[in-house]
Amino acid sequence: MSGILDIDHLTVTLAGEDRPKPVLSDVSMSIAEGEAVGLVGESGSGKSMTVRSIIRLLPPGARMEGNIRVRGVDLGTLRGAALRKMRAEMPVIFQDPRAHINPVRSVGDFLTEALRIHRRMSRAAAEDRAADVLDEVGVSEARRRLRQYPHELSGGLLQRVMIASALLAEPRLLLADEPTTALDVTTQAEVMAVMDELRRERGLAMLFITHDLELAAAICDRTAVMYAGRVMEVRASASLLERPLHPYTAALATARPSIERKVDRLTTIPGRPLSAFEAPDGCAFNTRCAHVRESCREQRPELRTLLDGQVACVRVEELQAVSHD
Repeated sequence: MSGILDIDHLTVTLAGEDRPKPVLSDVSMSIAEGEAVGLVGESGSGKSMTVRSIIRLLPPGARMEGNIRVRGVDLGTLRGAALRKMRAEMPVIFQDPRAHINPVRSVGDFLTEALRIHRRMSRAAAEDRAADVLDEVGVSEARRRLRQYPHELSGGLLQRVMIASALLAEPRLLLADEPTTALDVTTQAEVMAVMDELRRERGLAMLFITHDLELAAAICDRTAVMYAGRVMEVRASASLLERPLHPYTAALATARPSIERKVDRLTTIPGRPLSAFEAPDGCAFNTRCAHVRESCREQRPELRTLLDGQVACVRVEELQAVSHD
Protein backbone atom coordinates (compact mmCIF):
# COMPACT_ATOMS: atom_id res chain seq x y z
CA MET A 1 0.00 0.00 0.00
CA SER A 2 1.11 3.56 -0.58
CA GLY A 3 -0.97 6.57 0.41
CA ILE A 4 -1.19 9.44 2.83
CA LEU A 5 -2.53 6.91 5.38
CA ASP A 6 -1.57 3.24 5.29
CA ILE A 7 -2.89 0.75 7.84
CA ASP A 8 -1.26 -2.65 7.58
CA HIS A 9 -2.54 -5.70 9.52
CA LEU A 10 -3.65 -3.65 12.53
CA THR A 11 -4.73 -5.71 15.54
CA VAL A 12 -5.69 -4.08 18.86
CA THR A 13 -6.27 -5.96 22.11
CA LEU A 14 -7.61 -4.34 25.28
CA ALA A 15 -6.89 -5.50 28.80
CA GLY A 16 -9.83 -7.44 30.30
CA GLU A 17 -10.67 -8.57 33.81
CA ASP A 18 -10.34 -12.25 32.94
CA ARG A 19 -8.54 -12.22 29.58
CA PRO A 20 -7.35 -9.81 26.87
CA LYS A 21 -10.11 -8.71 24.50
CA PRO A 22 -9.35 -8.11 20.81
CA VAL A 23 -11.31 -5.19 19.34
CA LEU A 24 -9.60 -4.92 15.94
CA SER A 25 -8.37 -7.91 13.97
CA ASP A 26 -5.98 -7.70 11.00
CA VAL A 27 -7.34 -4.40 9.62
CA SER A 28 -5.67 -3.11 6.45
CA MET A 29 -6.62 -0.11 4.33
CA SER A 30 -5.07 2.83 2.53
CA ILE A 31 -6.14 6.39 1.74
CA ALA A 32 -4.51 8.30 -1.11
CA GLU A 33 -3.84 12.04 -1.30
CA GLY A 34 -7.14 13.88 -1.74
CA GLU A 35 -9.22 10.69 -1.41
CA ALA A 36 -12.22 10.25 0.88
CA VAL A 37 -12.79 6.77 2.28
CA GLY A 38 -15.89 5.85 4.27
CA LEU A 39 -15.82 3.36 7.15
CA VAL A 40 -19.26 1.83 7.72
CA GLY A 41 -20.60 -0.71 10.19
CA GLU A 42 -22.90 -1.26 13.14
CA SER A 43 -22.07 0.01 16.63
CA GLY A 44 -19.23 -1.96 18.17
CA SER A 45 -17.71 -2.98 14.85
CA GLY A 46 -14.44 -1.14 15.58
CA LYS A 47 -14.81 2.04 13.52
CA SER A 48 -14.01 4.54 16.29
CA MET A 49 -11.29 2.26 17.69
CA THR A 50 -9.63 2.43 14.28
CA VAL A 51 -9.50 6.23 14.53
CA ARG A 52 -8.17 6.10 18.09
CA SER A 53 -5.49 3.67 16.98
CA ILE A 54 -4.41 6.06 14.23
CA ILE A 55 -3.98 8.97 16.65
CA ARG A 56 -2.55 6.69 19.37
CA LEU A 57 -5.22 7.43 21.99
CA LEU A 58 -5.90 3.90 23.17
CA PRO A 59 -6.94 2.93 26.73
CA PRO A 60 -4.25 2.02 29.25
CA GLY A 61 -3.07 -1.55 28.85
CA ALA A 62 -4.04 -1.76 25.17
CA ARG A 63 -1.68 -3.72 22.92
CA MET A 64 -1.37 -2.78 19.25
CA GLU A 65 0.18 -4.93 16.55
CA GLY A 66 0.64 -4.08 12.89
CA ASN A 67 1.72 -0.86 11.29
CA ILE A 68 0.19 2.60 10.75
CA ARG A 69 2.00 5.08 8.51
CA VAL A 70 1.10 8.67 7.69
CA ARG A 71 2.97 10.02 4.67
CA GLY A 72 5.40 7.14 5.09
CA VAL A 73 6.14 7.83 8.78
CA ASP A 74 5.55 4.91 11.14
CA LEU A 75 3.41 6.35 13.95
CA GLY A 76 4.62 3.63 16.31
CA THR A 77 8.08 5.22 16.33
CA LEU A 78 6.87 8.69 17.38
CA ARG A 79 6.90 10.02 20.92
CA GLY A 80 6.32 13.36 22.67
CA ALA A 81 6.52 16.46 20.49
CA ALA A 82 6.90 14.46 17.27
CA LEU A 83 3.66 12.57 17.95
CA ARG A 84 1.80 15.79 18.89
CA LYS A 85 2.97 17.42 15.66
CA MET A 86 1.75 14.47 13.60
CA ARG A 87 -1.62 14.50 15.39
CA ALA A 88 -2.01 18.17 14.41
CA GLU A 89 -1.65 17.12 10.77
CA MET A 90 -4.57 14.68 11.03
CA PRO A 91 -7.17 16.29 13.33
CA VAL A 92 -10.28 14.39 14.45
CA ILE A 93 -13.79 15.79 14.13
CA PHE A 94 -15.79 13.94 16.77
CA GLN A 95 -19.54 13.31 16.80
CA ASP A 96 -20.31 15.37 19.93
CA PRO A 97 -18.55 18.75 19.86
CA ARG A 98 -19.75 19.68 23.37
CA ALA A 99 -17.71 16.80 24.79
CA HIS A 100 -14.51 18.05 23.17
CA ILE A 101 -14.58 21.83 23.67
CA ASN A 102 -13.75 23.28 27.08
CA PRO A 103 -17.05 24.85 28.26
CA VAL A 104 -15.37 27.55 30.38
CA ARG A 105 -13.24 28.97 27.57
CA SER A 106 -14.46 31.13 24.71
CA VAL A 107 -14.68 29.91 21.14
CA GLY A 108 -11.90 32.33 20.28
CA ASP A 109 -9.59 30.86 22.92
CA PHE A 110 -10.34 27.35 21.65
CA LEU A 111 -9.60 28.23 18.02
CA THR A 112 -6.52 30.40 18.53
CA GLU A 113 -4.62 28.47 21.21
CA ALA A 114 -2.67 26.23 18.81
CA LEU A 115 -1.92 29.14 16.46
CA ARG A 116 -0.49 31.23 19.28
CA ILE A 117 1.52 28.44 20.92
CA HIS A 118 2.82 26.44 17.97
CA ARG A 119 2.99 29.10 15.28
CA ARG A 120 3.89 32.01 17.56
CA MET A 121 1.11 34.18 16.11
CA SER A 122 -0.07 37.26 17.99
CA ARG A 123 -3.56 37.18 19.46
CA ALA A 124 -4.81 39.66 16.84
CA ALA A 125 -3.35 37.69 13.93
CA ALA A 126 -4.67 34.40 15.31
CA GLU A 127 -8.16 35.85 15.73
CA ASP A 128 -8.06 37.21 12.18
CA ARG A 129 -7.18 33.76 10.89
CA ALA A 130 -9.84 32.06 13.05
CA ALA A 131 -12.52 34.50 11.87
CA ASP A 132 -11.60 33.86 8.23
CA VAL A 133 -11.96 30.11 8.67
CA LEU A 134 -15.27 30.48 10.54
CA ASP A 135 -16.52 32.41 7.51
CA GLU A 136 -15.36 29.55 5.27
CA VAL A 137 -17.38 26.99 7.22
CA GLY A 138 -20.51 29.13 7.10
CA VAL A 139 -20.52 30.70 10.57
CA SER A 140 -22.06 34.17 10.38
CA GLU A 141 -20.85 37.08 12.52
CA ALA A 142 -17.54 35.30 13.06
CA ARG A 143 -16.03 38.06 15.21
CA ARG A 144 -18.92 37.92 17.64
CA ARG A 145 -18.76 34.10 17.77
CA LEU A 146 -15.14 34.29 18.90
CA ARG A 147 -16.27 36.05 22.08
CA GLN A 148 -19.04 33.54 22.81
CA TYR A 149 -18.88 30.37 24.90
CA PRO A 150 -19.86 26.86 23.75
CA HIS A 151 -23.17 26.88 25.61
CA GLU A 152 -24.25 29.93 23.61
CA LEU A 153 -23.99 28.11 20.28
CA SER A 154 -26.31 25.53 18.73
CA GLY A 155 -25.06 22.04 18.02
CA GLY A 156 -24.74 22.80 14.31
CA LEU A 157 -22.71 25.96 14.91
CA LEU A 158 -20.51 24.20 17.43
CA GLN A 159 -19.75 21.40 14.98
CA ARG A 160 -18.76 24.03 12.40
CA VAL A 161 -16.40 25.43 15.03
CA MET A 162 -14.89 21.95 15.36
CA ILE A 163 -14.44 21.77 11.58
CA ALA A 164 -12.85 25.24 11.62
CA SER A 165 -10.48 24.08 14.36
CA ALA A 166 -9.42 21.13 12.21
CA LEU A 167 -8.87 23.32 9.14
CA LEU A 168 -6.80 25.86 11.09
CA ALA A 169 -4.15 23.16 11.49
CA GLU A 170 -3.86 23.09 7.67
CA PRO A 171 -4.00 19.28 7.69
CA ARG A 172 -3.44 16.82 4.85
CA LEU A 173 -5.79 14.25 6.40
CA LEU A 174 -9.12 14.61 8.23
CA LEU A 175 -10.47 11.93 10.56
CA ALA A 176 -14.24 12.42 10.86
CA ASP A 177 -15.85 10.17 13.49
CA GLU A 178 -19.60 10.39 12.79
CA PRO A 179 -19.46 14.20 12.84
CA THR A 180 -23.18 14.71 12.25
CA THR A 181 -24.71 12.05 14.52
CA ALA A 182 -25.67 14.53 17.27
CA LEU A 183 -27.35 16.96 14.82
CA ASP A 184 -30.85 17.16 13.37
CA VAL A 185 -31.34 16.01 9.77
CA THR A 186 -31.35 19.48 8.19
CA THR A 187 -28.24 20.59 10.06
CA GLN A 188 -26.56 17.29 9.20
CA ALA A 189 -26.99 18.01 5.50
CA GLU A 190 -25.63 21.55 5.86
CA VAL A 191 -22.57 20.47 7.87
CA MET A 192 -21.77 17.61 5.48
CA ALA A 193 -22.05 19.92 2.48
CA VAL A 194 -19.58 22.33 4.11
CA MET A 195 -17.14 19.53 4.98
CA ASP A 196 -17.28 17.99 1.52
CA GLU A 197 -16.87 21.29 -0.30
CA LEU A 198 -13.91 22.42 1.81
CA ARG A 199 -12.25 19.01 1.59
CA ARG A 200 -12.43 19.07 -2.20
CA GLU A 201 -11.27 22.70 -2.43
CA ARG A 202 -8.24 21.97 -0.25
CA GLY A 203 -7.48 18.55 -1.68
CA LEU A 204 -7.66 16.88 1.73
CA ALA A 205 -7.76 13.15 2.31
CA MET A 206 -10.48 11.99 4.72
CA LEU A 207 -11.47 8.91 6.70
CA PHE A 208 -15.21 9.32 7.27
CA ILE A 209 -16.97 7.10 9.81
CA THR A 210 -20.71 6.67 9.49
CA HIS A 211 -23.57 4.17 9.90
CA ASP A 212 -25.11 5.36 6.63
CA LEU A 213 -24.08 3.58 3.41
CA GLU A 214 -25.86 6.16 1.25
CA LEU A 215 -24.13 9.08 2.98
CA ALA A 216 -20.77 7.37 2.49
CA ALA A 217 -21.59 6.84 -1.18
CA ALA A 218 -22.51 10.50 -1.58
CA ILE A 219 -19.24 11.96 -0.26
CA CYS A 220 -16.62 9.18 -0.34
CA ASP A 221 -14.64 7.77 -3.25
CA ARG A 222 -14.40 4.35 -1.64
CA THR A 223 -16.16 2.68 1.28
CA ALA A 224 -14.87 0.01 3.67
CA VAL A 225 -17.42 -2.10 5.57
CA MET A 226 -16.36 -3.34 9.01
CA TYR A 227 -17.85 -6.03 11.23
CA ALA A 228 -16.55 -7.44 14.53
CA GLY A 229 -13.27 -5.58 14.17
CA ARG A 230 -12.61 -6.89 10.65
CA VAL A 231 -12.88 -5.30 7.21
CA MET A 232 -15.39 -7.28 5.13
CA GLU A 233 -15.47 -5.31 1.89
CA VAL A 234 -13.72 -2.32 0.34
CA ARG A 235 -14.93 -0.96 -3.00
CA ALA A 236 -15.80 2.15 -4.95
CA SER A 237 -18.69 3.68 -3.00
CA ALA A 238 -21.23 3.81 -5.82
CA SER A 239 -20.57 0.19 -6.83
CA LEU A 240 -20.72 -1.03 -3.25
CA LEU A 241 -24.11 0.62 -2.71
CA GLU A 242 -25.60 -0.55 -6.00
CA ARG A 243 -24.15 -4.08 -5.98
CA PRO A 244 -22.81 -5.16 -2.59
CA LEU A 245 -20.73 -8.33 -2.69
CA HIS A 246 -20.42 -9.37 0.96
CA PRO A 247 -23.62 -10.69 2.61
CA TYR A 248 -23.11 -8.28 5.51
CA THR A 249 -22.91 -5.27 3.19
CA ALA A 250 -26.02 -6.48 1.38
CA ALA A 251 -27.85 -6.90 4.70
CA LEU A 252 -26.93 -3.35 5.76
CA ALA A 253 -28.17 -1.95 2.45
CA THR A 254 -31.45 -3.86 2.69
CA ALA A 255 -32.06 -2.81 6.30
CA ARG A 256 -31.81 0.90 5.50
CA PRO A 257 -35.17 2.75 5.24
CA SER A 258 -35.84 4.37 1.86
CA ILE A 259 -38.30 7.06 0.77
CA GLU A 260 -38.41 5.40 -2.64
CA ARG A 261 -40.10 2.18 -1.50
CA LYS A 262 -43.00 1.38 0.79
CA VAL A 263 -42.83 -1.68 3.02
CA ASP A 264 -45.02 -2.98 5.83
CA ARG A 265 -42.02 -3.91 7.94
CA LEU A 266 -38.36 -2.93 7.73
CA THR A 267 -35.90 -5.72 7.04
CA THR A 268 -33.56 -6.38 9.94
CA ILE A 269 -30.37 -8.38 10.37
CA PRO A 270 -31.06 -11.28 12.78
CA GLY A 271 -29.10 -11.47 16.02
CA ARG A 272 -26.99 -8.67 17.43
CA PRO A 273 -23.72 -7.04 16.37
CA LEU A 274 -20.63 -8.77 17.73
CA SER A 275 -17.38 -7.28 18.94
CA ALA A 276 -14.12 -8.81 17.78
CA PHE A 277 -13.62 -10.74 21.02
CA GLU A 278 -17.05 -12.34 20.59
CA ALA A 279 -16.55 -13.33 16.96
CA PRO A 280 -16.83 -17.06 16.20
CA ASP A 281 -14.27 -19.11 14.29
CA GLY A 282 -14.31 -18.71 10.54
CA CYS A 283 -16.21 -15.73 9.14
CA ALA A 284 -17.14 -13.30 11.91
CA PHE A 285 -20.61 -12.83 10.34
CA ASN A 286 -21.47 -16.53 10.15
CA THR A 287 -23.91 -16.53 13.12
CA ARG A 288 -26.12 -13.92 11.39
CA CYS A 289 -25.61 -14.69 7.71
CA ALA A 290 -28.48 -16.08 5.64
CA HIS A 291 -26.01 -17.79 3.28
CA VAL A 292 -23.81 -19.53 5.85
CA ARG A 293 -22.31 -22.94 5.02
CA GLU A 294 -20.02 -25.22 7.00
CA SER A 295 -17.00 -23.81 5.16
CA CYS A 296 -17.90 -20.35 6.54
CA ARG A 297 -17.53 -21.70 10.08
CA GLU A 298 -14.25 -23.47 9.40
CA GLN A 299 -12.28 -20.99 7.33
CA ARG A 300 -11.61 -17.35 8.09
CA PRO A 301 -11.85 -15.53 4.75
CA GLU A 302 -9.09 -13.09 3.85
CA LEU A 303 -9.65 -9.87 1.90
CA ARG A 304 -9.05 -10.66 -1.76
CA THR A 305 -9.34 -8.63 -4.92
CA LEU A 306 -12.62 -8.88 -6.83
CA LEU A 307 -14.13 -6.49 -9.39
CA ASP A 308 -13.25 -2.92 -8.31
CA GLY A 309 -12.20 -3.70 -4.75
CA GLN A 310 -11.71 -6.35 -2.11
CA VAL A 311 -14.08 -8.69 -0.28
CA ALA A 312 -13.71 -11.29 2.49
CA CYS A 313 -16.22 -14.07 1.71
CA VAL A 314 -15.54 -17.64 0.55
CA ARG A 315 -18.92 -17.85 -1.25
CA VAL A 316 -18.96 -14.48 -2.98
CA GLU A 317 -18.58 -15.74 -6.56
CA GLU A 318 -21.24 -18.40 -6.00
CA LEU A 319 -23.69 -15.90 -4.49
CA GLN A 320 -23.10 -13.40 -7.28
CA ALA A 321 -23.74 -16.07 -9.92
CA VAL A 322 -27.03 -17.04 -8.23
CA SER A 323 -28.17 -13.39 -7.95
CA HIS A 324 -27.62 -12.87 -11.70
CA ASP A 325 -29.51 -16.01 -12.80
